[in-house]
Amino acid sequence: MEQPLTPEFYARPTLTVARELLGCRLVRILDGVRLAGIIIETEAYIGETDLGCHAKAGRTKRTAPMYGPPGRAYVYFTYGMHWMLNAVTEAEGFPAAVLIRAIETVDGLRVVESRRAKAERADWTNGPAKLTVAFGIDSQQNEIDLTQTGAGPWIESGIVISDSNVTTGPRVGLYSVPEPWKSVNWRFMAKFDTRY
Repeated sequence: MEQPLTPEFYARPTLTVARELLGCRLVRILDGVRLAGIIIETEAYIGETDLGCHAKAGRTKRTAPMYGPPGRAYVYFTYGMHWMLNAVTEAEGFPAAVLIRAIETVDGLRVVESRRAKAERADWTNGPAKLTVAFGIDSQQNEIDLTQTGAGPWIESGIVISDSNVTTGPRVGLYSVPEPWKSVNWRFMAKFDTRY
């Protein structure tokens, strides 16, 4: 078992954290079973000037966790049905976070399969709402410390994914967001090799 990432890991530029989270493991103990998945897709959201970021509205009850200490979870509800997991980054007081968009499950396969029973394995956790269902993440985990083990979730070091296996692109779903924020390449995607 690897050690959880430290607060110092998250207290850096958000784009750096978003890239370096690729290959790390998202972990949760659920009903006594360790669930873990390699992070293979992330998105960066940076400050009140980023019009794709929730912080564009300033500090509100919803966005307050983004202004908190680096390494905390920001879990929000969207579209009236989905929970999304983010890791808060940069300095406390500056609102920034990385959305965990997709993971490749490597531990706790039976539990994840049961929680995503209607989906094929390739679709268990290949989206931000899918992975929160699979790992039982909801409002109860908002503001949890991702640098501490326990019921979780937490994020620990994992495998190194080389730059040659990483691509970038625009963030997903920002249909009404103006440029340049709609098209900045702040989405990071890793090609996951099952030999890892």
